[in-house]
Amino acid sequence: MNFKNLLSSMFTYIPDNKQTYEFNLAEDIHTKNYPDSNLGNEENSQTKIFPSLSVNIDYLKSKFNLLINSDIIFRDFVLNARGKQYQALLIFIDGMINTEIMNEFILEPLMMRNKNNLFDGSQNKVISEAVANNITVRKVRKFNLPNYISSCLVPQNAIKQVSNFEEIISGINSGNCALFIDTLDLAFDIEVKGFNQRGIEKPSNEIVIKGPHESFVENIRTNTSLIRRFVNNENLIIENLNVGNITKTKCGVCYISGLANEDLIAEVKFRMHNLDVDSLLSAGQLEQLITDSSNIHSPQLISTERPDKTASYLLDGRVIILVNGSPYAIITPGILSDFLSSPDDKNQKALFSNFTKFIRLIAAFITLLLPGLYVAVTSFHQEILPTELLFSILASRANVPFPIIFELLVLEISFELIREAGLRVPSPIGPTIGIVGALVMGQAAVSAGIVSPILIIIVAITGTASFAIPDYSFGFHLRVFRFLFIFLGYLCGFLGIALGLFAYMVMMCDSKSFGVPYTIGISPLEHVKGSSYFLPPVWKREFRSGFLNSKKEMKQGHISMKWKNT
Repeated sequence: MNFKNLLSSMFTYIPDNKQTYEFNLAEDIHTKNYPDSNLGNEENSQTKIFPSLSVNIDYLKSKFNLLINSDIIFRDFVLNARGKQYQALLIFIDGMINTEIMNEFILEPLMMRNKNNLFDGSQNKVISEAVANNITVRKVRKFNLPNYISSCLVPQNAIKQVSNFEEIISGINSGNCALFIDTLDLAFDIEVKGFNQRGIEKPSNEIVIKGPHESFVENIRTNTSLIRRFVNNENLIIENLNVGNITKTKCGVCYISGLANEDLIAEVKFRMHNLDVDSLLSAGQLEQLITDSSNIHSPQLISTERPDKTASYLLDGRVIILVNGSPYAIITPGILSDFLSSPDDKNQKALFSNFTKFIRLIAAFITLLLPGLYVAVTSFHQEILPTELLFSILASRANVPFPIIFELLVLEISFELIREAGLRVPSPIGPTIGIVGALVMGQAAVSAGIVSPILIIIVAITGTASFAIPDYSFGFHLRVFRFLFIFLGYLCGFLGIALGLFAYMVMMCDSKSFGVPYTIGISPLEHVKGSSYFLPPVWKREFRSGFLNSKKEMKQGHISMKWKNT
């Protein structure tokens, strides 16, 4: 007991209640209701815009913390409209707007004298004119300042009248400018975005031989335009949703109207509308927030940086999610066979595609099971090996002082360290890390008698097979679960691996992605049109994936190559 008390006194931290710190907040800090707080006060964010410009200025200065914020610009000026002058204000964020557009198409038309804003005030706007029985009938509308500004004075393609502060502040934060005019209880949200962004480049993670060499970027509008270039149809719908109580990250839900299943679309939007998070910064975060619960943590949504792959799944009847600021698209739902497929499969002949698909299937089994099978054979089932091979393995391990499980774990963890180091170091040094790790360290470990040469071959084959998995997330999943099968093989041999594989497949078959069985085509066993892992010839790919229940089952005619029958 004394020893226990001694350890507790040495390693247990007991706070001193009498000790105070100067930076402590007041006790009632969480109970106070700040009317101008920018976070979490939804009722206050719905405040209507006031007709008094000075009141609007005071409110916005408080919302944007103008006293300490250095990049929020308030530009006040005098607006000329039909011979009258109005006090006006432009608010924008420095560095997020195009200053040329701001000066030439907003400030100059509103401030400088021109024939558009120098009317004497007696004219009305003619909205329609008809001639009947030699009598001209005209419908006129009285002068309206907001409509006059948006339709006559500001030559900008995207301008919107807004009546509450929530929408106008959201526009300012996204790179627009806000125009306030004295006596008006509304403001103008004008698009003047001009911040720097990355251009369209080649895909870095999904390389194909035959196919487009374009990838998504961090701007959602650029990504939607890339998709529309492939899906040249007016039925392509892109709905905007905001996720995040603080960031209000713009997301796009893309689908083809009249093709995608309405229930799938509704489920995607339902999950996104019911996310109570403060921030959303990437598609990877959103993928984790909307995915079905999985016992084995396998990826259930497809993530891709390729617009052509995205368009292919769109035309199959799936729903795509884009996140502003992320160069990846999320494809829903995803099934097991999707993660072993490459965009190149549909660009090659069926024989070549199916051969590579078969190679990837073997690579998946090697990545998951090969080290565990090696441990099981060498520890429990030596009788299944040829005598010469068994003697060779025993001879190679004669000088190794460690048990095989320790030897294998050292090599596997070393390989993962080399892989991770190759990703994190600067790109010119990355290949050097691989060469040093594979050649120098491997050869030195064998020479020192720490590991056996045969185990170097096993780990090398396993690592090479993991690189053949097209989807990074699924390959990572197999790499993690490989360690589980290593321990099962070491403890119980083939019996442990068989039991582990049985439990693994049961949990895999029990998983669903947006209501679709994850292993469709394997379990349940019934044939589903268009969902086979191996591809038929291109002229036989008549059906869309049957598990999607899309509104159009056929995607090409029964006889697609009609030129052969004419």
